Amino acid sequence: MRAFALTAAAIFALSACSPPAEAPAQPDPAPAQPPVLAGVDLTKPLRAVGTEPFWAVELTGSELVYSGVDRPEQRAPQKPPVVQGTMAVWESNTGAGNPIKVTLTATDCSDGMSDRSYPLTAMVEISGEMLMGCAATVSALMSTGESGRVVDGAAAAAPAEPAAPQPVG
Repeated sequence: MRAFALTAAAIFALSACSPPAEAPAQPDPAPAQPPVLAGVDLTKPLRAVGTEPFWAVELTGSELVYSGVDRPEQRAPQKPPVVQGTMAVWESNTGAGNPIKVTLTATDCSDGMSDRSYPLTAMVEISGEMLMGCAATVSALMSTGESGRVVDGAAAAAPAEPAAPQPVG
């Protein structure tokens, strides 16, 4: 029994001197996916536009910039949007102290002046006025003509459906 006790004490003493076992490394969490509505990455610079009256709101990533015909430009800090289902909402206050709220909805939109089809519908509330329009990324707007679907270059460069074979002869 005494030999057993000495052996157990020796094992205990040796195990107390050995370094603790390292916990298995946890994998890094997957990076968060950017918020997307109707295929539009909401972390990219966006532009909402409207007619009658003509107005625009640029969402640069750091600020909301409101402008319009016969309207003073107003700037507000841009916070991350609140995304719920098919809507994204940005709320802030301009430097002039006016509340601004930009709501983008994942529904196709026509500006009524061109033959463009936008992926997002926009509603902007500023200084007690509600403006309706359309929205897309700035890059999509810059790469699209006055007609057709407003899409980013990657989506526009996607191959079209193959044409059906035509009979020869």
